Amino acid sequence: MDTAFRPTREKSKFWRAPEYHNLELLSATYIKQKFSHHYHETYAIGVVEQGIEKVYIGGIERMVMPGEMILINPNVVHSGEAGDERGWKYRMFYPSIALLQQLAQEISGNDWHQPYFPNPIVDDPIISRQLLHLHHVLEKSDNQLKRDTAMRVAFGSLILRHAQNDPLTCCTQNEREAVRRVREYLETYYEHNTSLDELAEIAGLSPFHLVRVFKEETGLPPHTYLTHVRVQMARELLKNDPLSIADVAYATGFTDQSHLTRWFKRMVGVTPGKYVAV
Repeated sequence: MDTAFRPTREKSKFWRAPEYHNLELLSATYIKQKFSHHYHETYAIGVVEQGIEKVYIGGIERMVMPGEMILINPNVVHSGEAGDERGWKYRMFYPSIALLQQLAQEISGNDWHQPYFPNPIVDDPIISRQLLHLHHVLEKSDNQLKRDTAMRVAFGSLILRHAQNDPLTCCTQNEREAVRRVREYLETYYEHNTSLDELAEIAGLSPFHLVRVFKEETGLPPHTYLTHVRVQMARELLKNDPLSIADVAYATGFTDQSHLTRWFKRMVGVTPGKYVAV
């Protein structure tokens, strides 16, 4: 145990590398931070540098130790918090599916449907060091050749050693179509105060059946999925529109700015104010 790691306050830095499909990055030290159950449309890939992170993936609790990698596929529900009272320090990447597809095809010479990481927690010191090096390079260096090289070395090695070209499937075709319609509705009318009965009618399923199959496929109940959609839409508005945080909160269905801030911090790891400052 690293007894020297005893942070006295939380801190986080969030930024983007636009040339890599708008890759987002986070460097953070957390003590009391608790991420709610959520998912990313991107991958969530990172390395715990110090301390211990407790993560929940697929209903299973796992402890991520210093030097271990976190490899979470898109749309996989997870949450995280400190593994003990000291907290944890980590560096995270949020690469798009398109970026990892491009890199996988480039390094292997084969077509990839979608890179898939079967193991969410991996102990591979060589690749961990490569990922940390890449993270530091993307934070501090504007040398494009150095950035491009570190990207190919780190993510190329990661894909070759730990990824499969094996998409997941679940649910019957009819159930998948019903869930697709509901997701499409929530992603379109996210600002509405929608009832479960309304969603069940859209799905053509009973409310009970809809809740069951929706959670089987997405990992979240419909109300939590809607909150996630609202946070994602808030991120887009904060990045692209000259709106105040309070106006973004209203536009995305949150009751007020503090309501948005609370959920944004739980799912993104930084406040809307920090996010929009990037």
